[in-house]
Amino acid sequence: MSGFFDHISPIQYEGPESDNPLAFKYYDKSKKVLGKTIEEHLRVAVCYWHTFCWDGSDIFGGGPFDRPWHGSVNDHTAALMKLDAAFEFFDKLGNPFFCFHDTDVMATAETPREHTENFRKIVDAIEAKMASSQTKLLWGTANMFSHPRYMAGASTNPNPDVAAFAALQVKEALEATHRLDGAGYVMWGGREGYDSILNTNLKQEMDQLGRFVAMTVEHKHKIGFKGDIWIEPKPHEPTKHQYDRDVATVYGFLKEYGLEDEVGVNIEPNHATLAGHSFEHEVEMANALGIFGSIDFNRGDPQNGWDTDQFPNDLRENTMALYYILKGGGFKNGGSNFDAKVRRQSRDAEDLFYGHIGGMDLLARALQNAAALIESGKLQAFTEQRYEKWESGMGKLMMSNNATLGDMAKYCLKENNSPEPVSARQEYLENIVTQHTK
Repeated sequence: MSGFFDHISPIQYEGPESDNPLAFKYYDKSKKVLGKTIEEHLRVAVCYWHTFCWDGSDIFGGGPFDRPWHGSVNDHTAALMKLDAAFEFFDKLGNPFFCFHDTDVMATAETPREHTENFRKIVDAIEAKMASSQTKLLWGTANMFSHPRYMAGASTNPNPDVAAFAALQVKEALEATHRLDGAGYVMWGGREGYDSILNTNLKQEMDQLGRFVAMTVEHKHKIGFKGDIWIEPKPHEPTKHQYDRDVATVYGFLKEYGLEDEVGVNIEPNHATLAGHSFEHEVEMANALGIFGSIDFNRGDPQNGWDTDQFPNDLRENTMALYYILKGGGFKNGGSNFDAKVRRQSRDAEDLFYGHIGGMDLLARALQNAAALIESGKLQAFTEQRYEKWESGMGKLMMSNNATLGDMAKYCLKENNSPEPVSARQEYLENIVTQHTK
């Protein structure tokens, strides 16, 4: 064991009246909501990168965090120390899942052979840890954005040798995810975009990305991986423009390359807001397009124009996101990964727990609010009534491809009516949401 969390007892549910900061107030994992437990609905995961790898550094200064496993050399011994700390944290927090990038868990590597050897060694150790823990793998991925070799992208790089290194990383990470019984595999573009269009061949790069994702899908089937593959949309940062801008853009990309039945999306709320959307818009768009997969729960700061990865704390926003997640059938292979980090000045072991406890409590409250909205049926009933004329008459004919533009025009002339505007009752519906946000 790492010893870093020795002074912290396992986190228990104590209810909303508790004033213990190291206890759950709302995340009662065994409580039934719409026929499933809160734990089964939310499928909470802790991310390896922000929680155990980040040292608190930013662009203006070095990291203030004093984690025993950080050290000055990231060798296999340090990777094992980090692994001990991670599973000690998981066991004490009681979350059912975790997520990782390849470079999060392994010793530093430069050459392809070194990368493969170091990663396979730590995967052996992760498998051994998981055998004695209740924590499972939600999803794995490969970091193809941090190393300088990826400064001009991974699969979209002008140099195919860089794409080959990326292919090696994805092959190893996908096989490791399969071996560790992960539920999914995420492809976050990172630098799959451009900083200047002056030196960029957009068609060439998008074709490269399309072929790379297709190869990943092909390898998934070759090795028998039964989990999902998800792309994580993000509009920009670190690049000026990224090809996976938002859910709708990702779907258009998948359709272009014949991958819409093979790949879904892993949605992050901070990325949604950077794209100019609400969180619930991206969830419902994914539902509408049939590509909803998983969520990286976090939030941005309204005063900052970048991806701050803060723990979620907006009850109304997350109530609505979970409403649309439930409305779409809930998580299947996906879950609620906290792609979030404590603030730079929150440097103690307790702070890691405070962030996750607060996030899990928030999602448990939001889930119960969302379930109450589902059970009331008021939002759904109003929406169905608003569109009910499309279920009969000329509306039904149009949508069943049995009416032409001329037929519609003839119908309009025959009726000779100027349709009366009907109230959309936005404030009424917002009040319903307010009444169910507790």
